[in-house]
Amino acid sequence: MDAQSYNTALADLRTVRDKIKKARAELTRLESERDRRIAHLASYEKAKAERIAPAAGLSVADIVSLAPALAPDSIAADQSPPQPSAAEPVAPAADSEPEPVDQTAAVAPANVTTRDPQSAPSPDPAAENTHGPQQAAPTTPNTPRSLPSIPEGEAGDAWCTHTAGLASTRPNFTQQARSTVFLDTTTGVLVHRHQTHHLDLGNQTAADILTAVSDTLPEGAERIYITAGAPWHRNADRYPYLRDAVAAWLNAPTPGWRTDTGRGRDRMAGHFVHARNPVGRYQREDGSQHCEIRSVGEWFDLDGDDPATVRDAFVLLWQTLRRHWPDAVVMGSPSQTGRDLWTRTIPQRGQYADGFPVLSEELRGLLHATAGQGRNELITPPRVPAQLPQLVEYDRTFAYAKHTWKSPVGTPRRITAATFAAWSEKEQNRALYGCGHWHVRVTVPDTWNHVGLLPAPAPGERAWHYPSQPRTTFTTWAGGPEIHTALSNPITPWKVEILDGILWENGKPLDDWAKKLKETWTNLSAQAHFQGDAQQARAAHLASRAVRAILLYGIGAFAQRPRMVTGTTPRTMERDVPPDAEIIGFDDELITWQRPSGYSRDTNAHPEWTAAIWSGARAALLTQRHRDDDTYAGALHTPPGSVVAFRTDAVYLTTPQNWPYHHQPGDYLLRGHLNGPLTAPTTEEDLLALRDAGRAALASPGQET
Repeated sequence: MDAQSYNTALADLRTVRDKIKKARAELTRLESERDRRIAHLASYEKAKAERIAPAAGLSVADIVSLAPALAPDSIAADQSPPQPSAAEPVAPAADSEPEPVDQTAAVAPANVTTRDPQSAPSPDPAAENTHGPQQAAPTTPNTPRSLPSIPEGEAGDAWCTHTAGLASTRPNFTQQARSTVFLDTTTGVLVHRHQTHHLDLGNQTAADILTAVSDTLPEGAERIYITAGAPWHRNADRYPYLRDAVAAWLNAPTPGWRTDTGRGRDRMAGHFVHARNPVGRYQREDGSQHCEIRSVGEWFDLDGDDPATVRDAFVLLWQTLRRHWPDAVVMGSPSQTGRDLWTRTIPQRGQYADGFPVLSEELRGLLHATAGQGRNELITPPRVPAQLPQLVEYDRTFAYAKHTWKSPVGTPRRITAATFAAWSEKEQNRALYGCGHWHVRVTVPDTWNHVGLLPAPAPGERAWHYPSQPRTTFTTWAGGPEIHTALSNPITPWKVEILDGILWENGKPLDDWAKKLKETWTNLSAQAHFQGDAQQARAAHLASRAVRAILLYGIGAFAQRPRMVTGTTPRTMERDVPPDAEIIGFDDELITWQRPSGYSRDTNAHPEWTAAIWSGARAALLTQRHRDDDTYAGALHTPPGSVVAFRTDAVYLTTPQNWPYHHQPGDYLLRGHLNGPLTAPTTEEDLLALRDAGRAALASPGQET
């Protein structure tokens, strides 16, 4: 770029700035006008918030906040602050997991304490909630949120049970495969089995795609994977957020088709709005055909791969899975596939032949609120040098597969502070090494100079941070692997005070499933490495990434967090919009809304399994023993001040490490290496830019590491 083009670009940028200012001013004016009109409508004696909300494009709660007189009597009479939800929104699980605890390590008893029941503050009877986790009053955006706790006494003890009549059982039917095609919407290339077609996709609307595929394949297709093009983003510049553009694309008119309402055993119905990997579900007006439009990005990232290579990857995936599951079917998403395959490993004999019971709704809610996912933390100056000598990325390979060897099973037991204190040291150690979820008060040692070990709630709905300042005390929930790490880390033990806890028996409900997926992954990875044909080698690599996604998202699916349901209502029927719905978009024909669905009676809901794996994954980022090499790896085995960031199952350092790598799940793989001096990243965008540069540098010929 020369000086002239630079000055021209600056002038263009100022023009955009001025347009933004004008747009914001107009938006403010319109919002003020909207609020004025709402207040005017509220003066009508028969006005109802649920009627005004869809007309205003707001939720009922928003209307009530603008016009308190419209609040329902039951709400208006209750002057107590609302209780925040104990549940978090759905989020994809992260690929990392805890290493098996070394049973020979000793917990430092002096650092495990219990709360004195006599000195504990008495619970506020008015705050006791027998239907969900106890919550503190809502916090301001700048203060850490308070985590829920188990109610005192019999009300809390009653949580430690299972939901009646709800259990994961082995299916007694054969999953049916669906006719699948692969479509590049950029080129119009469609691959169906061994045939290749070139389609005219018109404006790339859902209707254009459905029509073009149906005209080409008279027998129809039940699933269309988009391999390139992202047609749902074509008009993204018209909307403030990608989700809005995706929702508009999914809900645009589709002559001859309508939104699918589900059928048979398949309860999946309606569209799934996701910024990058949405799912459109349609059926013929006469109900004769059902079809999904999905993104192949759910399974793996592509790098210019054509639809034929993607088709070959799915064929290889299916063939290799069949070696372990004779009735295996590749379903629409990795999470669906993973969960279906797992149900087919449920034992037919023994203690759990009748299935794995699902926890009480209260206990599931507690786990959702207190068991975070992958560790994502950026450490900035002065905790790291302002100028980094280098940035080295180590990423744990197929990490979750390392931590499925032990999971909680059986009826959960509540372990109060008094119960824990009454146990012998041996019993306490056994409990902390077992499958448990613990409410603890933690104190960072006076001499601590490394990264934080345990997650603590931070401002934000799902945010966590990791206190490391000496003498800091905080209260949190943590799993057994993390508690073990805090008490027996290689630097100095932390002080951990047990306030409450939940303890299960040790079991192996995921072990057989995970072993089969690991063998499938190993087989496909070997094919990718040794295959002589470049296209087949690439297909095998993509298939191996798909196996990773099956295990990763299969584990995430067990969390079964409360979901957001998206729907549409014709503008002429706006009074039918659910009163608890939030309006997320509308046009001349339809209102698009979303609302929380709460907890479904999901027979495969096991958040205790995902919580245990996530806890172990975070612990393995800190310390992981390699028994065959008689050495350790992880952040705590690096010099203080050398850890720049954690991202789920990766750690970023200022110095290279000689950690063993044997192509096994959980091993630390060198992914990127960028020589300095480098300005330390202070934002996620900075870190990702350095990460990409480091990966490119490591991949380039002649790069020294």
